[in-house]
This record gives sequence, structure tokens and C-alpha cells, in this order.
Amino acid sequence: MPSLPLRSIRAVTRAQMIEVDRLMVEHYHISLLQMMENAGLNLALLASWRFLAGNPVGKRVTILAGKGGNGGGALVCARHLVNWGAEASVVLTAPRSQLGEVPGHQFSILKKIGVPDLQASDIHGLPETDLIIDGIIGTSLNGDPRPPADNLIRLANDHPAPILALDISTGLDADTGEIFDPAVMAEVTMTLALPKQGLLQVSAKPWVGDIYLADISVPTSLYNDLGVPSPIFHNGPIIHLT
Repeated sequence: MPSLPLRSIRAVTRAQMIEVDRLMVEHYHISLLQMMENAGLNLALLASWRFLAGNPVGKRVTILAGKGGNGGGALVCARHLVNWGAEASVVLTAPRSQLGEVPGHQFSILKKIGVPDLQASDIHGLPETDLIIDGIIGTSLNGDPRPPADNLIRLANDHPAPILALDISTGLDADTGEIFDPAVMAEVTMTLALPKQGLLQVSAKPWVGDIYLADISVPTSLYNDLGVPSPIFHNGPIIHLT
């Protein structure tokens, strides 16, 4: 897997990433569904390579999914891992009726293929598993996680399985790197499109772990407008930031 120095890639704020997402949808007509599919597929690829010895068959994966886009990407990851032979289960922080439109679409696919799901408010522990995927809350978090997400974070941290976080560890401020209470302690974080500023803070390292950067199909021209030399992903859709 290709690697680059972490600080050789421009890091962005929460507001800047929101603007990137807006331009992708409104100017380039790249839908949220497409971006989410790219994120979830790359997350599944990284999960398989880094944690499942390149062979998901028979491996157990527990997906922790919030009601927004971060959760939706994790649900896409679950679908791909199941298609590759893994045994996945999903823990949702909100009832199905409260999921956003696109995450709800992803969840409906998992129901069709028989992936079991639980509500975070109903559990007191996570099942035996080989890997935990953190898709609880992404860059939108700006304070301590609230119930039932807070308890789910504590259950994940207390579990012996490694944690792979999508975009940013739940409980970490995307701009400042402030650690809220509680926060997921990930072994690996796969961030999307561009690193978030909070990931670069030295104090955040125990919660972030190793950082990878994944392609969600941001056009080269948009990267250039941001002052980012491109193409970034010419050697593959996932880069290890060292």
C-alpha cells in the first residue's frame, strides 16, 4: 500500500470539508450515495487487508453505526465484507426511522441480505468479534457524545478486538483534536478525501492510531482549487499517511 508523509497532504477543517462535499454534489453532480459507496468499499478493503489477513471468510465484524453519513459509510463496509464471506452484525445508535435517507437506504440493503442488527440502547456488551468498525459519529461532533452513543463507545473501548474508525474517531473534535468524553480509541483511522486538522494533533494519536487516506472520487480540478497537488491516488485508492 502506498504511503506519504502525513503533513505532505493538506489538512482541512470541518467547514472546508463540508464545502468540498457541497461542490461535489452541486457542481460536479457526484451524489452522496456515490461518495458513501466509495468510502465504504475502501473501508472494507482496508479492514480486510489490515485486520483480516486479506481473507474475510468466516471472520466476525461488528459495525457501530450512527444515523448520519458516517454510519452510512460503515453500513456500506458491512455489505462488502459480507459479500466477501465475513459474518457481520450491526449496532445502531438510532431506530431505523431516524436514519438519514441515504444511510437508511444502505441499512435496507443489509436487511435484505440478512445482516443482524441491534439497538445500542438495548445492549450491555458487544459480541465476540475479530474487528470493530467505528461509524458512530464523524466530523459533525462538537461536544461529548450523548446516550446511547456514549455507552457504545465505552463498550467498544473495553472490548479486546481492534477498532477501525471511519474518517475520524468518534469523540475527537475534527478541527482542534480535543478529546471529548468518551472517545473511541482506534487502532487505525481511515479518513476521507483529505486529512482533518484534528487528526494531526500529537495529543490525538492514542485515539487515532495509524492514519490512512481514502479516495471518495474528489475530482482533480477540485483538489487543484484547494491547492492540493494531484492526482493523489495514482498508486491506489488508499494511502498510508506516515
